[in-house]
Amino acid sequence: MSPIDTAPIDAAAARSELIAHALAKATEAHAGQIRNGSGGLPYIEHPRMVAATLAARDYDETTLAAALLHDVVEDSDTTVEELRAEFGDAVADLVAALSDDESIESYRERKDEHRSRVAAVDGDALAIYGADKLTNMTTLHVAIEAEGIKVADEYEVPLGLKLEVWEADAAMLGATAPELSLLDPLATAISRLAADLRAADPHPCT
Repeated sequence: MSPIDTAPIDAAAARSELIAHALAKATEAHAGQIRNGSGGLPYIEHPRMVAATLAARDYDETTLAAALLHDVVEDSDTTVEELRAEFGDAVADLVAALSDDESIESYRERKDEHRSRVAAVDGDALAIYGADKLTNMTTLHVAIEAEGIKVADEYEVPLGLKLEVWEADAAMLGATAPELSLLDPLATAISRLAADLRAADPHPCT
Protein backbone atom coordinates (compact mmCIF):
# COMPACT_ATOMS: atom_id res chain seq x y z
CA MET A 1 0.00 0.00 0.00
CA SER A 2 1.30 3.45 -0.91
CA PRO A 3 2.14 5.73 2.03
CA ILE A 4 0.39 8.60 0.19
CA ASP A 5 -3.20 8.23 -1.01
CA THR A 6 -3.16 7.90 -4.81
CA ALA A 7 -6.94 8.15 -5.28
CA PRO A 8 -6.69 11.80 -6.46
CA ILE A 9 -4.55 10.89 -9.47
CA ASP A 10 -6.73 7.92 -10.36
CA ALA A 11 -9.75 10.23 -10.31
CA ALA A 12 -7.88 12.78 -12.45
CA ALA A 13 -6.91 10.08 -14.95
CA ALA A 14 -10.56 9.08 -15.25
CA ARG A 15 -11.40 12.67 -16.23
CA SER A 16 -8.46 13.46 -18.51
CA GLU A 17 -7.19 11.59 -21.56
CA LEU A 18 -3.80 13.31 -21.23
CA ILE A 19 -3.36 12.18 -17.62
CA ALA A 20 -4.55 8.66 -18.41
CA HIS A 21 -2.06 8.50 -21.28
CA ALA A 22 0.75 9.74 -19.03
CA LEU A 23 -0.14 7.18 -16.35
CA ALA A 24 -0.06 4.38 -18.91
CA LYS A 25 3.28 5.60 -20.31
CA ALA A 26 4.84 5.85 -16.84
CA THR A 27 3.54 2.41 -15.89
CA GLU A 28 5.12 0.93 -19.02
CA ALA A 29 8.42 2.83 -18.55
CA HIS A 30 8.83 1.74 -14.93
CA ALA A 31 7.60 -1.84 -15.35
CA GLY A 32 9.57 -4.26 -13.18
CA GLN A 33 11.44 -1.52 -11.30
CA ILE A 34 11.53 -1.20 -7.49
CA ARG A 35 11.92 2.20 -5.85
CA ASN A 36 14.95 2.56 -3.57
CA GLY A 37 14.20 3.49 0.02
CA SER A 38 10.59 2.40 -0.29
CA GLY A 39 10.47 -0.93 1.48
CA GLY A 40 9.97 -2.72 -1.84
CA LEU A 41 7.28 -0.61 -3.52
CA PRO A 42 6.96 -0.91 -7.30
CA TYR A 43 8.60 2.15 -8.83
CA ILE A 44 5.37 3.36 -10.45
CA GLU A 45 3.95 4.08 -7.01
CA HIS A 46 6.44 6.95 -6.65
CA PRO A 47 5.25 9.05 -9.62
CA ARG A 48 1.66 8.14 -8.77
CA MET A 49 2.15 9.56 -5.27
CA VAL A 50 3.89 12.69 -6.60
CA ALA A 51 1.05 13.32 -9.02
CA ALA A 52 -1.61 12.52 -6.42
CA THR A 53 -0.06 15.07 -4.04
CA LEU A 54 -0.53 17.71 -6.73
CA ALA A 55 -3.93 16.47 -7.88
CA ALA A 56 -5.18 16.91 -4.31
CA ARG A 57 -4.10 20.55 -4.63
CA ASP A 58 -5.93 21.08 -7.94
CA TYR A 59 -2.97 21.43 -10.30
CA ASP A 60 -3.83 21.29 -14.00
CA GLU A 61 -3.61 18.29 -16.29
CA THR A 62 -0.32 19.33 -17.88
CA THR A 63 1.36 19.48 -14.48
CA LEU A 64 -0.16 16.18 -13.39
CA ALA A 65 0.93 14.47 -16.61
CA ALA A 66 4.47 15.77 -16.15
CA ALA A 67 4.46 14.63 -12.52
CA LEU A 68 3.58 11.11 -13.63
CA LEU A 69 6.36 11.18 -16.22
CA HIS A 70 9.00 13.08 -14.25
CA ASP A 71 11.36 10.08 -13.83
CA VAL A 72 10.95 8.29 -17.15
CA VAL A 73 13.89 10.04 -18.84
CA GLU A 74 16.20 9.28 -15.90
CA ASP A 75 15.05 5.72 -15.33
CA SER A 76 14.03 4.28 -18.70
CA ASP A 77 15.02 4.47 -22.34
CA THR A 78 12.45 7.20 -23.00
CA THR A 79 13.84 10.50 -24.30
CA VAL A 80 12.59 14.05 -23.89
CA GLU A 81 12.00 14.25 -27.64
CA GLU A 82 9.83 11.14 -27.55
CA LEU A 83 7.77 12.75 -24.79
CA ARG A 84 7.57 15.96 -26.83
CA ALA A 85 6.14 14.07 -29.80
CA GLU A 86 3.72 12.11 -27.63
CA PHE A 87 2.63 14.68 -25.02
CA GLY A 88 3.55 18.12 -26.37
CA ASP A 89 6.05 20.82 -25.48
CA ALA A 90 4.64 21.83 -22.09
CA VAL A 91 4.84 18.33 -20.59
CA ALA A 92 8.20 17.56 -22.22
CA ASP A 93 9.76 20.82 -21.02
CA LEU A 94 8.65 20.13 -17.44
CA VAL A 95 10.06 16.60 -17.52
CA ALA A 96 13.34 17.90 -18.98
CA ALA A 97 13.62 20.43 -16.15
CA LEU A 98 12.92 17.72 -13.58
CA SER A 99 15.54 15.28 -14.91
CA ASP A 100 19.00 15.06 -13.32
CA ASP A 101 22.05 15.63 -15.48
CA GLU A 102 23.48 12.12 -15.23
CA SER A 103 26.78 13.26 -16.76
CA ILE A 104 27.64 14.87 -13.39
CA GLU A 105 29.19 12.05 -11.35
CA SER A 106 29.26 13.68 -7.92
CA TYR A 107 25.90 13.19 -6.19
CA ARG A 108 26.08 16.51 -4.36
CA GLU A 109 27.17 18.44 -7.45
CA ARG A 110 24.50 16.77 -9.57
CA LYS A 111 21.79 17.70 -7.08
CA ASP A 112 23.13 21.26 -6.70
CA GLU A 113 23.04 21.73 -10.49
CA HIS A 114 19.54 20.32 -10.71
CA ARG A 115 18.25 22.50 -7.89
CA SER A 116 19.63 25.63 -9.54
CA ARG A 117 18.12 24.65 -12.88
CA VAL A 118 14.66 24.02 -11.41
CA ALA A 119 14.79 27.34 -9.52
CA ALA A 120 15.22 29.14 -12.86
CA VAL A 121 12.24 27.48 -14.58
CA ASP A 122 8.88 29.20 -14.83
CA GLY A 123 5.63 27.34 -14.26
CA ASP A 124 4.90 24.33 -12.09
CA ALA A 125 8.31 22.63 -12.15
CA LEU A 126 8.83 23.86 -8.58
CA ALA A 127 5.59 22.24 -7.41
CA ILE A 128 6.50 18.88 -8.99
CA TYR A 129 10.03 19.15 -7.56
CA GLY A 130 8.62 19.77 -4.10
CA ALA A 131 6.08 16.97 -4.36
CA ASP A 132 8.86 14.63 -5.45
CA LYS A 133 10.97 15.44 -2.39
CA LEU A 134 7.97 15.18 -0.08
CA THR A 135 7.08 11.78 -1.53
CA ASN A 136 10.66 10.54 -1.18
CA MET A 137 10.86 11.53 2.47
CA THR A 138 7.37 10.32 3.38
CA THR A 139 7.98 6.95 1.71
CA LEU A 140 11.34 6.52 3.40
CA HIS A 141 9.98 7.47 6.83
CA VAL A 142 7.19 4.90 6.54
CA ALA A 143 9.70 2.25 5.38
CA ILE A 144 12.00 3.03 8.32
CA GLU A 145 9.09 2.70 10.73
CA ALA A 146 8.26 -0.70 9.23
CA GLU A 147 11.74 -2.14 8.63
CA GLY A 148 14.26 0.00 10.46
CA ILE A 149 17.01 2.30 9.26
CA LYS A 150 18.56 -0.47 7.14
CA VAL A 151 16.23 0.49 4.27
CA ALA A 152 18.43 3.55 3.75
CA ASP A 153 21.17 1.17 2.56
CA GLU A 154 19.24 0.93 -0.71
CA TYR A 155 20.45 4.42 -1.64
CA GLU A 156 23.70 5.08 -3.48
CA VAL A 157 24.77 7.66 -0.88
CA PRO A 158 24.45 7.93 2.92
CA LEU A 159 21.09 9.05 4.26
CA GLY A 160 22.74 11.97 6.05
CA LEU A 161 23.85 13.37 2.69
CA LYS A 162 20.41 12.85 1.18
CA LEU A 163 18.87 14.69 4.12
CA GLU A 164 21.29 17.61 3.58
CA VAL A 165 20.23 17.75 -0.07
CA TRP A 166 16.53 17.64 0.83
CA GLU A 167 17.05 20.43 3.35
CA ALA A 168 18.69 22.53 0.62
CA ASP A 169 15.84 21.69 -1.75
CA ALA A 170 13.28 22.87 0.80
CA ALA A 171 15.25 26.06 1.44
CA MET A 172 15.34 26.80 -2.30
CA LEU A 173 11.61 26.24 -2.62
CA GLY A 174 10.92 28.50 0.35
CA ALA A 175 13.02 31.28 -1.15
CA THR A 176 11.77 30.86 -4.72
CA ALA A 177 8.11 29.93 -4.20
CA PRO A 178 7.08 31.00 -0.66
CA GLU A 179 3.42 30.56 -1.61
CA LEU A 180 3.89 26.83 -2.27
CA SER A 181 1.48 24.83 -0.14
CA LEU A 182 4.00 21.99 0.15
CA LEU A 183 6.47 23.94 2.29
CA ASP A 184 4.97 23.04 5.68
CA PRO A 185 4.67 19.31 4.85
CA LEU A 186 8.26 19.38 3.59
CA ALA A 187 9.48 20.90 6.86
CA THR A 188 7.59 18.23 8.81
CA ALA A 189 9.05 15.45 6.65
CA ILE A 190 12.59 16.76 7.14
CA SER A 191 12.11 16.89 10.91
CA ARG A 192 10.82 13.31 10.97
CA LEU A 193 13.76 11.99 8.96
CA ALA A 194 16.24 13.89 11.10
CA ALA A 195 14.64 12.21 14.13
CA ASP A 196 14.93 8.83 12.38
CA LEU A 197 18.65 9.44 11.88
CA ARG A 198 19.17 10.50 15.48
CA ALA A 199 17.31 7.44 16.73
CA ALA A 200 19.48 5.18 14.56
CA ASP A 201 22.72 6.79 15.72
CA PRO A 202 22.13 8.74 18.93
CA HIS A 203 25.89 9.26 19.50
CA PRO A 204 27.38 10.10 16.07
CA CYS A 205 31.10 10.66 15.79
CA THR A 206 32.11 14.32 15.71
